[in-house]
Amino acid sequence: MPPCQSAPLCMTSLIKLFLHRVTNSCHCTGLHCGITSNKPLITMTNAAKKLSQVQRNEPLLISIFNKAEKEYKELEEMFNLIGWGELPDKLKFAIESDVRGYIDELNGRYSTTCAGVQRRRESVDFWVSSYLDGICSLETALDALKVTKL
Repeated sequence: MPPCQSAPLCMTSLIKLFLHRVTNSCHCTGLHCGITSNKPLITMTNAAKKLSQVQRNEPLLISIFNKAEKEYKELEEMFNLIGWGELPDKLKFAIESDVRGYIDELNGRYSTTCAGVQRRRESVDFWVSSYLDGICSLETALDALKVTKL
């Protein structure tokens, strides 16, 4: 590669610069002096564009994280209130939607008298109690509580 020149580089030279992982800045007044580094070629336009995209998406990501954290804390609180705080994570995951239903109903979001929902709740209570009492294994409880998709 030639030493620094004040003339702009052609496209082939720019590709070579990028492939050789040479930066676009140097200590001389020309565009490139041949000093290599481990940094890829990044123009100011690309850096500014990437930075602005991150800044636009950051509030959205923070709100998603905050919502997930709130839901997790709500679920953990309910598991502890019911007395199921020490359940293995696999079992908690299997009955997560049922516990969310308990939370929604306690918060007044809906009320159900559906016989199917009542049977599911009784089943969840039976299998979790059986696991906690040592009557059945974790695998048995998980198999019994598995919801079959339509």
